[in-house]
Amino acid sequence: MPLPKKKASKQRRRKRKTHWVAETPTLGKCSHCHQPKPPHAVCPNCGYYGGREIVKPKVEEEKGKGKGKGKGKSKGK
Repeated sequence: MPLPKKKASKQRRRKRKTHWVAETPTLGKCSHCHQPKPPHAVCPNCGYYGGREIVKPKVEEEKGKGKGKGKGKSKGK
């Protein structure tokens, strides 16, 4: 396997890596709720795609339910 004859300097290495960056994802607007969504995908906000409801959106639980006060062992004696 070929090996480099000399060590590549920091400047040469950095010049080569200048274009090696992450791109921002392409987003379009949902035709139903006008929220940003990836192209050719179901809207994560409302669940619509192509003017039809494909997935029912998740309903967030009311605050206070689930965690906090309720049944369970008490820490005090």
